[in-house]
Amino acid sequence: MSDPKKYSIVRYTPGQRINHWIIALSFVLLAASGLAFFHPAFYWMSNLLGGGTWSRILHPFIGVVMFVCFFLFAIRLWRFNKITKKDKEWLSNMSTVLKGETAGVPDADRYNGGQKVLFYVLVILMLGLMASGFVMWREYFSHLFGIELVRLASLLHAIFAFLLICVIIIHIYAAIWVKGSVRAMTRGTVSPGWAWKNHRDWYRRIVRNPDAE
Repeated sequence: MSDPKKYSIVRYTPGQRINHWIIALSFVLLAASGLAFFHPAFYWMSNLLGGGTWSRILHPFIGVVMFVCFFLFAIRLWRFNKITKKDKEWLSNMSTVLKGETAGVPDADRYNGGQKVLFYVLVILMLGLMASGFVMWREYFSHLFGIELVRLASLLHAIFAFLLICVIIIHIYAAIWVKGSVRAMTRGTVSPGWAWKNHRDWYRRIVRNPDAE
């Protein structure tokens, strides 16, 4: 590749990007309606779904949509997120990474150690939200459980939701901080320079086999 500007590398297919943005939209609607339920100061956010009544009706259904779409996405990318010895070394050099330096930091594959940890945290939080959400879902499931369990599920659901919001903020910040990353989810491609700088092992594999992922 003599002139990298003439080339681009496919990182996400159109289907994967659509799935991602459905998850993102679902998250925004769920976070807004969830905060509206959590405290009166945020009740105005329920207007995104048509007010308090409609928010209570739609919130759990949107939650199911996000959960299903997320796990379709996660299953598709699971094999790229297995933590290796290199990833552990990458994580041990996190302070160097945060300084924007690369000296002593192992080359990353399709995802680096930090992204892989984030992936598993998201899986755990999504499972926790879905499980606690089902216990709380009064229309269909809450009558199957004792009141103490429903109350515990409500507390856990709020904790999982708060942690998810924090993790998503970190995810968005990282995507903006690493210049060129947002393009991967808007256009589906990245530049060879971006791939070489941030995911060198993945870049080498793509160069050897353009059909590889």
